[in-house]
Amino acid sequence: MGFIETIKTRARADKKTIVLPETEDRRTYEAVEKILAEGIANVILVGTKEAVQSGSEGLDVSGAVVVDPATNEKTQEYIDTLVELRKSKGMTPEQAKELLLTNYLYYGVMMVKMGDADGMVSGACHSTADTLRPCLQILKTKPGTKLVSAFFVMVVPDCELGADGTFVFGDCGLVQNPSSEELAAIAESSAASFKQLVQQEPVVALLSHSTKGSAKHADVDKVVEAAKIVKETCPDLCIDGEFQADAAIVPSVGASKAPGSPIAGKANVLVFPDLDAGNIGYKLVQRLAKAEAYGPVTQGIAKPVNDLSRGCSSDDIVGVVAITAVQAQTSN
Repeated sequence: MGFIETIKTRARADKKTIVLPETEDRRTYEAVEKILAEGIANVILVGTKEAVQSGSEGLDVSGAVVVDPATNEKTQEYIDTLVELRKSKGMTPEQAKELLLTNYLYYGVMMVKMGDADGMVSGACHSTADTLRPCLQILKTKPGTKLVSAFFVMVVPDCELGADGTFVFGDCGLVQNPSSEELAAIAESSAASFKQLVQQEPVVALLSHSTKGSAKHADVDKVVEAAKIVKETCPDLCIDGEFQADAAIVPSVGASKAPGSPIAGKANVLVFPDLDAGNIGYKLVQRLAKAEAYGPVTQGIAKPVNDLSRGCSSDDIVGVVAITAVQAQTSN
Protein backbone atom coordinates (compact mmCIF):
# COMPACT_ATOMS: atom_id res chain seq x y z
CA MET A 1 0.00 0.00 0.00
CA GLY A 2 1.38 3.42 -0.98
CA PHE A 3 1.96 6.31 1.42
CA ILE A 4 -1.22 8.27 0.79
CA GLU A 5 -3.42 5.15 0.81
CA THR A 6 -1.94 4.23 4.18
CA ILE A 7 -2.67 7.74 5.44
CA LYS A 8 -6.26 7.50 4.19
CA THR A 9 -6.70 4.16 5.96
CA ARG A 10 -5.41 5.68 9.20
CA ALA A 11 -7.72 8.69 8.75
CA ARG A 12 -10.76 6.43 8.25
CA ALA A 13 -9.93 4.47 11.42
CA ASP A 14 -10.46 7.52 13.65
CA LYS A 15 -12.45 9.97 11.59
CA LYS A 16 -11.87 13.67 12.27
CA THR A 17 -13.69 16.83 11.19
CA ILE A 18 -11.81 19.11 8.79
CA VAL A 19 -13.00 22.56 7.81
CA LEU A 20 -12.50 23.81 4.24
CA PRO A 21 -13.06 27.57 3.97
CA GLU A 22 -12.28 28.08 0.26
CA THR A 23 -15.81 27.60 -1.04
CA GLU A 24 -15.13 29.97 -3.93
CA ASP A 25 -12.92 27.34 -5.61
CA ARG A 26 -14.29 24.46 -7.68
CA ARG A 27 -11.39 22.21 -6.65
CA THR A 28 -12.65 22.32 -3.07
CA TYR A 29 -15.94 20.70 -4.07
CA GLU A 30 -14.25 18.14 -6.30
CA ALA A 31 -12.08 17.18 -3.32
CA VAL A 32 -15.04 17.07 -0.91
CA GLU A 33 -16.91 14.64 -3.13
CA LYS A 34 -13.90 12.29 -3.03
CA ILE A 35 -13.27 12.76 0.72
CA LEU A 36 -16.86 11.89 1.56
CA ALA A 37 -17.04 8.99 -0.88
CA GLU A 38 -13.86 7.50 0.58
CA GLY A 39 -14.88 8.18 4.19
CA ILE A 40 -11.63 9.97 4.98
CA ALA A 41 -13.04 12.77 7.15
CA ASN A 42 -16.12 14.69 8.11
CA VAL A 43 -16.16 17.98 6.21
CA ILE A 44 -17.35 21.49 7.10
CA LEU A 45 -17.70 24.01 4.28
CA VAL A 46 -17.75 27.70 5.27
CA GLY A 47 -20.09 29.76 3.13
CA THR A 48 -23.70 30.41 2.23
CA LYS A 49 -25.84 27.48 1.19
CA GLU A 50 -26.54 29.27 -2.09
CA ALA A 51 -22.83 29.66 -2.85
CA VAL A 52 -22.10 26.05 -1.99
CA GLN A 53 -25.01 24.82 -4.08
CA SER A 54 -23.87 26.89 -7.04
CA GLY A 55 -20.16 26.06 -6.71
CA SER A 56 -20.74 22.33 -6.32
CA GLU A 57 -23.21 21.92 -9.15
CA GLY A 58 -22.94 18.46 -10.65
CA LEU A 59 -21.04 17.08 -7.65
CA ASP A 60 -22.34 15.22 -4.61
CA VAL A 61 -21.24 17.10 -1.49
CA SER A 62 -24.47 16.48 0.39
CA GLY A 63 -22.61 14.78 3.23
CA ALA A 64 -20.74 17.96 4.13
CA VAL A 65 -21.94 20.37 6.80
CA VAL A 66 -22.37 23.92 5.47
CA VAL A 67 -21.74 26.68 8.01
CA ASP A 68 -22.76 30.22 7.08
CA PRO A 69 -20.99 32.72 9.37
CA ALA A 70 -23.84 35.20 8.95
CA THR A 71 -26.41 32.79 10.40
CA ASN A 72 -24.46 30.32 12.54
CA GLU A 73 -25.57 30.50 16.17
CA LYS A 74 -21.96 30.18 17.36
CA THR A 75 -20.68 33.22 15.46
CA GLN A 76 -21.20 35.60 18.38
CA GLU A 77 -19.17 33.32 20.63
CA TYR A 78 -16.41 33.32 18.03
CA ILE A 79 -16.51 37.11 17.88
CA ASP A 80 -16.23 37.41 21.66
CA THR A 81 -13.36 34.93 21.80
CA LEU A 82 -11.47 36.63 18.99
CA VAL A 83 -11.80 40.00 20.74
CA GLU A 84 -10.40 38.47 23.94
CA LEU A 85 -7.53 36.80 22.09
CA ARG A 86 -6.58 39.97 20.18
CA LYS A 87 -7.48 42.69 22.69
CA SER A 88 -3.80 43.50 23.26
CA LYS A 89 -3.65 44.36 19.54
CA GLY A 90 -6.67 46.66 19.84
CA MET A 91 -9.26 44.31 18.33
CA THR A 92 -12.80 45.65 18.77
CA PRO A 93 -16.07 43.66 18.54
CA GLU A 94 -16.91 45.50 15.32
CA GLN A 95 -13.56 44.60 13.75
CA ALA A 96 -13.84 40.98 14.89
CA LYS A 97 -17.33 40.66 13.43
CA GLU A 98 -16.30 42.10 10.09
CA LEU A 99 -13.23 39.86 9.94
CA LEU A 100 -15.15 36.68 10.70
CA LEU A 101 -18.03 37.45 8.35
CA THR A 102 -15.81 38.40 5.41
CA ASN A 103 -12.66 36.27 5.82
CA TYR A 104 -13.62 32.61 5.92
CA LEU A 105 -10.04 31.56 6.74
CA TYR A 106 -10.33 33.35 10.08
CA TYR A 107 -13.72 31.75 10.63
CA GLY A 108 -12.32 28.29 9.91
CA VAL A 109 -9.44 28.79 12.33
CA MET A 110 -11.89 29.93 15.01
CA MET A 111 -13.84 26.70 14.48
CA VAL A 112 -10.64 24.77 15.14
CA LYS A 113 -9.81 26.95 18.16
CA MET A 114 -13.24 26.37 19.69
CA GLY A 115 -13.18 22.61 19.09
CA ASP A 116 -15.90 22.62 16.43
CA ALA A 117 -13.41 21.24 13.90
CA ASP A 118 -10.24 19.20 14.37
CA GLY A 119 -8.22 20.88 11.64
CA MET A 120 -8.33 23.12 8.58
CA VAL A 121 -6.95 22.98 5.05
CA SER A 122 -6.64 26.09 2.87
CA GLY A 123 -4.37 27.67 0.27
CA ALA A 124 -5.81 26.60 -3.08
CA CYS A 125 -6.59 30.25 -3.78
CA HIS A 126 -4.83 32.01 -0.90
CA SER A 127 -1.16 32.64 -0.22
CA THR A 128 0.72 30.82 2.52
CA ALA A 129 0.85 34.08 4.48
CA ASP A 130 -2.94 34.47 4.29
CA THR A 131 -3.45 30.88 5.43
CA LEU A 132 -1.00 30.95 8.32
CA ARG A 133 -1.63 34.46 9.65
CA PRO A 134 -4.89 33.58 11.45
CA CYS A 135 -3.31 30.38 12.77
CA LEU A 136 -0.43 32.20 14.38
CA GLN A 137 -2.73 34.89 15.76
CA ILE A 138 -5.42 32.54 17.12
CA LEU A 139 -4.01 29.03 17.60
CA LYS A 140 -0.39 30.05 18.25
CA THR A 141 2.48 27.60 18.54
CA LYS A 142 2.43 24.17 20.13
CA PRO A 143 3.88 24.15 23.68
CA GLY A 144 7.58 23.38 23.58
CA THR A 145 7.88 24.24 19.89
CA LYS A 146 10.65 26.63 18.98
CA LEU A 147 9.49 27.47 15.46
CA VAL A 148 6.54 27.01 13.12
CA SER A 149 7.82 25.56 9.84
CA ALA A 150 6.53 23.60 6.88
CA PHE A 151 7.42 20.44 5.00
CA PHE A 152 6.39 18.37 2.01
CA VAL A 153 5.93 14.64 1.94
CA MET A 154 7.46 13.58 -1.36
CA VAL A 155 6.57 10.18 -2.80
CA VAL A 156 8.81 9.31 -5.75
CA PRO A 157 7.57 6.45 -7.97
CA ASP A 158 9.82 3.45 -8.65
CA CYS A 159 12.46 4.71 -6.22
CA GLU A 160 14.44 2.66 -3.72
CA LEU A 161 16.01 5.66 -2.03
CA GLY A 162 14.76 7.15 1.22
CA ALA A 163 11.90 5.13 2.69
CA ASP A 164 11.11 3.27 -0.55
CA GLY A 165 10.84 6.59 -2.37
CA THR A 166 9.12 8.50 0.45
CA PHE A 167 10.85 11.56 1.92
CA VAL A 168 10.10 14.58 4.05
CA PHE A 169 11.52 17.83 2.62
CA GLY A 170 11.76 20.78 5.04
CA ASP A 171 11.38 23.72 5.07
CA CYS A 172 10.00 24.25 1.56
CA GLY A 173 7.21 26.66 2.32
CA LEU A 174 7.65 29.04 5.22
CA VAL A 175 10.99 30.02 6.83
CA GLN A 176 12.89 32.18 4.35
CA ASN A 177 16.49 32.16 5.56
CA PRO A 178 16.76 30.15 8.77
CA SER A 179 19.59 30.63 11.23
CA SER A 180 21.52 27.65 12.58
CA GLU A 181 19.15 27.49 15.54
CA GLU A 182 16.10 27.65 13.25
CA LEU A 183 17.54 24.98 10.94
CA ALA A 184 18.02 22.78 13.98
CA ALA A 185 14.39 23.32 15.00
CA ILE A 186 13.22 22.53 11.46
CA ALA A 187 15.28 19.33 11.51
CA GLU A 188 13.81 18.22 14.85
CA SER A 189 10.23 18.95 13.79
CA SER A 190 10.67 17.34 10.37
CA ALA A 191 12.04 14.17 11.96
CA ALA A 192 9.02 13.99 14.28
CA SER A 193 6.65 14.60 11.36
CA PHE A 194 8.30 11.84 9.33
CA LYS A 195 7.92 9.38 12.19
CA GLN A 196 4.28 10.39 12.73
CA LEU A 197 3.21 10.16 9.10
CA VAL A 198 5.52 7.57 7.51
CA GLN A 199 5.80 5.48 10.69
CA GLN A 200 9.46 4.69 10.13
CA GLU A 201 12.59 5.91 11.86
CA PRO A 202 13.79 9.26 10.48
CA VAL A 203 17.28 9.56 9.05
CA VAL A 204 17.97 13.29 8.73
CA ALA A 205 20.44 15.00 6.42
CA LEU A 206 21.17 18.73 6.56
CA LEU A 207 21.80 19.76 2.96
CA SER A 208 24.36 22.16 1.51
CA HIS A 209 26.44 22.69 -1.61
CA SER A 210 29.24 21.12 0.41
CA THR A 211 29.83 17.65 1.82
CA LYS A 212 31.87 17.41 5.01
CA GLY A 213 34.09 20.39 4.37
CA SER A 214 34.44 20.11 0.59
CA ALA A 215 33.64 23.84 0.36
CA LYS A 216 34.26 26.75 2.69
CA HIS A 217 31.59 29.43 3.10
CA ALA A 218 29.46 31.05 5.79
CA ASP A 219 26.42 29.26 4.35
CA VAL A 220 28.17 25.94 4.97
CA ASP A 221 29.11 26.97 8.50
CA LYS A 222 25.43 27.63 9.25
CA VAL A 223 24.49 24.07 8.31
CA VAL A 224 27.41 22.54 10.22
CA GLU A 225 26.40 24.48 13.33
CA ALA A 226 22.78 23.34 12.95
CA ALA A 227 23.89 19.71 12.87
CA LYS A 228 25.95 20.26 16.00
CA ILE A 229 22.97 21.79 17.84
CA VAL A 230 20.64 18.91 17.01
CA LYS A 231 23.20 16.28 17.98
CA GLU A 232 23.47 17.94 21.38
CA THR A 233 19.72 18.47 21.96
CA CYS A 234 18.54 15.18 20.39
CA PRO A 235 21.39 12.70 20.87
CA ASP A 236 19.22 9.72 19.88
CA LEU A 237 18.20 11.22 16.52
CA CYS A 238 19.95 9.90 13.41
CA ILE A 239 21.18 13.18 11.91
CA ASP A 240 24.28 14.51 10.21
CA GLY A 241 25.47 17.21 7.84
CA GLU A 242 26.55 19.02 5.88
CA PHE A 243 25.76 16.97 2.75
CA GLN A 244 25.25 17.57 -0.91
CA ALA A 245 21.95 16.03 -1.97
CA ASP A 246 23.48 13.03 -3.74
CA ALA A 247 25.73 12.25 -0.78
CA ALA A 248 22.67 12.33 1.47
CA ILE A 249 20.48 9.87 -0.44
CA VAL A 250 22.63 7.72 -2.77
CA PRO A 251 24.50 5.00 -0.85
CA SER A 252 27.47 4.75 -3.23
CA VAL A 253 27.95 8.54 -3.34
CA GLY A 254 27.55 8.83 0.41
CA ALA A 255 30.16 6.14 0.99
CA SER A 256 32.56 7.95 -1.35
CA LYS A 257 32.04 11.54 -0.17
CA ALA A 258 31.39 10.96 3.53
CA PRO A 259 32.78 7.53 4.43
CA GLY A 260 32.74 8.25 8.17
CA SER A 261 29.07 9.19 8.39
CA PRO A 262 26.41 6.65 9.39
CA ILE A 263 23.78 8.85 7.72
CA ALA A 264 25.33 9.44 4.30
CA GLY A 265 23.40 7.78 1.48
CA LYS A 266 20.56 6.71 3.79
CA ALA A 267 18.59 9.92 4.45
CA ASN A 268 14.80 10.02 4.27
CA VAL A 269 14.40 13.50 5.80
CA LEU A 270 16.10 16.30 3.86
CA VAL A 271 16.53 19.69 5.51
CA PHE A 272 17.29 22.47 3.03
CA PRO A 273 19.51 25.42 3.98
CA ASP A 274 16.94 28.04 2.96
CA LEU A 275 13.50 28.48 1.43
CA ASP A 276 14.85 29.09 -2.09
CA ALA A 277 16.64 25.74 -2.14
CA GLY A 278 13.73 23.90 -0.55
CA ASN A 279 11.05 25.32 -2.81
CA ILE A 280 13.09 24.79 -5.97
CA GLY A 281 14.09 21.31 -4.85
CA TYR A 282 10.60 19.99 -4.18
CA LYS A 283 9.17 21.44 -7.39
CA LEU A 284 11.95 19.88 -9.49
CA VAL A 285 11.39 16.48 -7.90
CA GLN A 286 7.63 16.83 -8.34
CA ARG A 287 7.79 17.79 -12.00
CA LEU A 288 10.82 15.89 -13.29
CA ALA A 289 10.51 12.71 -11.23
CA LYS A 290 6.69 12.84 -11.36
CA ALA A 291 6.62 12.63 -7.57
CA GLU A 292 3.52 13.12 -5.47
CA ALA A 293 4.04 16.24 -3.35
CA TYR A 294 1.82 16.67 -0.29
CA GLY A 295 2.05 20.03 1.43
CA PRO A 296 3.22 22.41 2.53
CA VAL A 297 2.23 20.69 5.75
CA THR A 298 2.77 22.85 8.80
CA GLN A 299 4.47 21.73 11.98
CA GLY A 300 4.58 23.54 15.29
CA ILE A 301 1.06 25.05 15.35
CA ALA A 302 -1.07 24.14 18.38
CA LYS A 303 -3.67 22.41 16.19
CA PRO A 304 -3.31 21.12 12.62
CA VAL A 305 -3.88 23.70 9.90
CA ASN A 306 -2.31 23.02 6.54
CA ASP A 307 -1.53 24.99 3.44
CA LEU A 308 -1.93 24.04 -0.20
CA SER A 309 -0.02 25.07 -3.27
CA ARG A 310 -2.15 27.34 -5.42
CA GLY A 311 -1.34 25.00 -8.28
CA CYS A 312 -2.84 22.03 -6.44
CA SER A 313 -5.28 19.53 -7.90
CA SER A 314 -8.39 18.25 -6.16
CA ASP A 315 -6.50 15.02 -5.44
CA ASP A 316 -3.79 17.07 -3.71
CA ILE A 317 -6.47 18.57 -1.46
CA VAL A 318 -7.79 15.09 -0.64
CA GLY A 319 -4.29 13.99 0.33
CA VAL A 320 -3.61 16.99 2.54
CA VAL A 321 -6.99 16.59 4.24
CA ALA A 322 -6.08 12.98 5.03
CA ILE A 323 -2.69 14.07 6.43
CA THR A 324 -4.38 16.79 8.50
CA ALA A 325 -6.83 14.23 9.89
CA VAL A 326 -4.00 11.94 10.93
CA GLN A 327 -2.18 14.86 12.57
CA ALA A 328 -5.39 15.65 14.45
CA GLN A 329 -5.52 12.13 15.84
CA THR A 330 -2.44 12.88 17.94
CA SER A 331 -3.01 16.60 18.47
CA ASN A 332 -3.44 17.73 22.06
